[in-house]
Amino acid sequence: MSSRQIVITLLSAVVLFSCVSQKKFKKSQSDYALLQTQCDQAKSQMQSSLNECTTARTDLERQKTGMEADIANLNKQIDLLKQNNTQALKQLEDMSVISASQAESIKKSLDNIGAKDSYIQTLQQQMARKDSLNMVLVMNLKGAVGNLDDKDINIKVDKGVVYIDISDKLLFKSGKFEVTDQAKTVLGKVAAVLQNQQDIEFMVEGHTDNVPYKGGGVLLDNWDLSVKRATAVVRILQKQYGLDPAKMAAAGRSEYKPVADNSTPEGKAANRRTRIVILPQLDQFFKLLEPKKA
Repeated sequence: MSSRQIVITLLSAVVLFSCVSQKKFKKSQSDYALLQTQCDQAKSQMQSSLNECTTARTDLERQKTGMEADIANLNKQIDLLKQNNTQALKQLEDMSVISASQAESIKKSLDNIGAKDSYIQTLQQQMARKDSLNMVLVMNLKGAVGNLDDKDINIKVDKGVVYIDISDKLLFKSGKFEVTDQAKTVLGKVAAVLQNQQDIEFMVEGHTDNVPYKGGGVLLDNWDLSVKRATAVVRILQKQYGLDPAKMAAAGRSEYKPVADNSTPEGKAANRRTRIVILPQLDQFFKLLEPKKA
């Protein structure tokens, strides 16, 4: 081989080696850059994880502090309960043990309380029943008399008692005690309702205003006038409408139970009235008060 060929061969080898080294170098650079990127990413992820761990640790420490405070409060409550329990036990130890007779006395007292409660409930039930019956009676009376003006007839319940107030303008002429024909019709309607109430008793009361009676004749004053008007109504209820006289009473109140001021004409008119009072059945009430036989 000539020297020229040798030189060419050596140059070719150098060039070829140089090209190969250049490729490896560039590849190494590329690999290094990729590794650097991956390293940066790993660092970023580690920093994020570290931040999350720090936050979680802070939250846990806060929760721990809160739980420690709750535990301290619970321990205080437990100590207080123990103190109360100790005091209660001491009080029980200081109390005398009740005897058998004392225990029996307490039992009887409790039984009596129970019996009284039952008794009160019975009375309340009876009173409620009475109030209901009174309301039914009032509704029946109002239905019977129809559309009469309340100034002429007023039916009401006051403190458990039924009252029927009839104005003297409807019943009587001024200063007289003879019942008018129109009033007899009204009394007949009232009597029809009362006749269906077999167990009730009632009183007819006569009332006047404060103007002195000056009519003369058999009447001396407003006392006489109020009584005569009451008895006139009772006679009609008995003789014309068949109500039992044993269940009726007549009374005169004169001017001494006014329902309005006598200083005005309207007040005087309101006071001149005849009142039918449905009497409470006190005998039935007193029976409830009697001790029951064993």
